Order: sequence, then structure tokens, then C-alpha cells
Amino acid sequence: MPIKLIVKHKDERHQNKGTFKPYSFNGHVNYNSMDEPNLESARLTEKTEDLRKRNQIPFKFDGEPVGELAGRFEHWLPGKKFEVMAAVNNFAMSLNARGKVIADMTELVCVTDNLPLANFDYWERLIRSQFSKVVSDTKHASQMCTWLDLISADGRKRENTLRTLCGGAPNAFFLCMALRRLNDWAPQVRQAAKEQLAKIAKHSDPQDVANATSVVLVHWNSWGRIDETEKQVLLNIISRPQVANAIVAKLMNSSCGPMPSLFSQLSRTNILDTHLTNIAKSAIQPCIRAKAFRALFEKRLTWIHGREWVWTDIRYCEGQFKPIVYERQISVSLSSAELLNRSAHDASPIVRRVAAEFLIRELESLCSKAKRYAQGFSADKSNSVSERGRFALKMLSKT
Repeated sequence: MPIKLIVKHKDERHQNKGTFKPYSFNGHVNYNSMDEPNLESARLTEKTEDLRKRNQIPFKFDGEPVGELAGRFEHWLPGKKFEVMAAVNNFAMSLNARGKVIADMTELVCVTDNLPLANFDYWERLIRSQFSKVVSDTKHASQMCTWLDLISADGRKRENTLRTLCGGAPNAFFLCMALRRLNDWAPQVRQAAKEQLAKIAKHSDPQDVANATSVVLVHWNSWGRIDETEKQVLLNIISRPQVANAIVAKLMNSSCGPMPSLFSQLSRTNILDTHLTNIAKSAIQPCIRAKAFRALFEKRLTWIHGREWVWTDIRYCEGQFKPIVYERQISVSLSSAELLNRSAHDASPIVRRVAAEFLIRELESLCSKAKRYAQGFSADKSNSVSERGRFALKMLSKT
């Protein structure tokens, strides 16, 4: 039976952002005591909240002070982790309230908006554990399907949830949770994901789709259960114009993160073909500009399709995984001389090194211009660029 979920507008979410306010007694809090009165609704005083932020509050978690656990979980304790636990508790309690047919997940959506998608395994385990604990401890457990049931330990519930949920994902976190079902260990769940994910993504915010799919594309080569048909589902999702433009904008404007890996995986499709010139010119990360220039120079895009095991010495059972590289040809409107001129004057030595490599390969075709560029590269401040410039001058002296 589908459940109606309340999610307030994004502006309202941050105005009503909730934090974990546990029940306090004698300056300590026991997060395992689910039978304490008003555990989910109690509020800390302003002084206690200030101590919590400075990681000096003498709370206890699983019988250990939070200050001791903070060294293990670094900056996630006692802040983000407890906020997520509180939001899951409040959502579960509103879901299981007797006679209530509407569950308010506004607080949960607000908290997960700020979670990094890179640590998704950790957050999935935390949410699954906390949600199942609250639901099992509640006398009037709800049988309705929610977004959190996508990570249920019960495979039948995961499949049923995928087939039951209607509408778009509340944010990128929940959409990423759904996309990860393409690598689920249960074949029935993967089949349900193949059938339903396109509908969910269609009704989701294109920016959320771009953020979620970007994370999945970077890591899907490590997924052992996903096959080509399931990968095609994801490629079809990112091929939508709005999503494709959002991903390209993310690729160009991100100053950190695994954007080179994302660039490589996007090369499977024609999303980048019309944007390569702009990416080479305006992308923030030098590695992205270098990859774009290399693709324009070589008139081809390459990507890692997967990895295969290769024996290096079968007598001693020694071997290693080697990447399987695929490529496809692209059409480039700019001339080689124009590309060399743009890349040679780039601010990053990573890009200028690509230009110097191309110069060495195209010495004959560039004719008189080759010497001018070689002299410029030989005087470059970067050793990797200058050594290529000197090599080009040495090759020119032999002709």
C-alpha cells in the first residue's frame, strides 16, 4: 500500500531543520534506552547544545562517551550521525503513530540534503539499523512502503518498494539509494530497479538526478552484479537533455572530486561531444581540461569498460587486474594549430604537457610553427613540459 509523504519546500526545510535532541538525565544521555519517555521529542538546552558542538558534552553512546568515539568517526560524531539518527527516529515514529496515514519525512530529507554521497555505504548501514530498530520496538508497526525500505534487509520488501513508490525522489540521497539497487544481490530487486528507475528519475529534479548518477558512474566498475542491460538503464537516464546539461555543468564547475573518472565514464555516450571545446577552455579542474584537449587532439574518447584478471606468473599464482579500455571516434571542428595554440597558453602545466606531447607527434605537419612552440615549451617553468620542449628541439635539429 503506497504511503503519502509530506516534504516541504526546500526553503521551508532549512527554516525548520531538526537536530537530534535526546532525553537527558544527570548530564548523560543513553541512546540505547528506547523506552525513556519522549526520547525523540526532548530538547537540549542552549548550553548543552554549545558543548555538543565543541565535542565536550559527556553524552554516552553504546555505553561509551561520545568524546572517545569521536576519534573513530572523526567529524561525523556527534553532529551528522546523531542528526541522521534523530531524523530516522522521528520519521519512524510518525509512520507508526496509531491511526496516522501520512508520514512526515521533511526533517529526514533536510538532514540527508547535506550528507556526502561518497560515504553512502556507511549511511545506508546506519539508517537501516536505526530504522529497523525503531520499527521493531514499536507495538503498532506500519506495513506501508517508504523510501527507507529500499535498504531493508528483506529482499521482498526492497522489490515491493521499488514497484510501489510513485513520483520523484525527495533528493539526490534517496535517488542514489534507489540507483544502487541495480547492484542488489537479489536478481528480482535488480529487475524491479531496471523497470522502475526511469520513471522515478523522470519525476525527480534534474539536478538531483545529475548528482546521484555522477556518484554511481564513478563507482559502477567496482559493482560485481551489474550487467550491460542494467548499465544501459542508467545511461538512458543521463541522456535526457536536462540531466545531461546538469552533469556537464557539474563536470566543469566542480573544483574537487573524481571528475576525471566521471569524464571517462561519460565518454561512453555522446553527452560530451558538443561540449568538449567549452570544457577544454573553462573547466575548473586542470585534469578535466587536459582530458578534453587530449580528446580533441586525438579525435577520440576513451573509457575504462571494466577490468580483467591477467596472470603474471601462474606458477606462483600471481596476477593482477588490468583495465579494459574502449574508445570511439569523434568529429572535431577546430584545427590542430588552433588547439595547440589554446593548450600551449593554458595556466596549468598539466594541460601544457598534453600540448607538448602533441607537438612531438606532429612535428612534420606543423612545419615552421613547430620550432616556435618547441622553444616556448623548452623554457617552461614545469620540468615535465620543458623536457618535452627540449626533446622536440632535438628532433627538429636532426631534420
